Amino acid sequence: MKLINKKICMGKDIGIHGNMFGGILMAWIDEAAAAFATEYCCTPNMVTLRVGELIFKKPIKSGNHIRIYGDVTHMGKTSITLNIEVRKYNLYSGEDTVVCVTSITFVRIDDDGNPTPIGETVRNKHTLSTEACATG
Repeated sequence: MKLINKKICMGKDIGIHGNMFGGILMAWIDEAAAAFATEYCCTPNMVTLRVGELIFKKPIKSGNHIRIYGDVTHMGKTSITLNIEVRKYNLYSGEDTVVCVTSITFVRIDDDGNPTPIGETVRNKHTLSTEACATG
């Protein structure tokens, strides 16, 4: 999986039970995944279609360093699906622990909000490169 974002859980992100509020983490996931999907597909015109089941495996506390990882699991004609892992990073040991997993699907849209094909070069190549974006 590729590292797609880093965050630090702050006091403002904590819910009533002393853990990070799930809605904040969901927003972080959507933002990081959207940035990854738009870059991968060489277009800013991507919208979230579906977020799969979010599985919260471990709590996140104030001060925890968070890393969000993603990889492409499916490339359709107009859509891309990513697997996402959120990991809590230990600054002292360098270890990270998976705290949340999900999948998320984005669709490329035109100016009217209708699905439109992702560039064929991007779909065929399945790797991000300057050449793919320039020709995609």
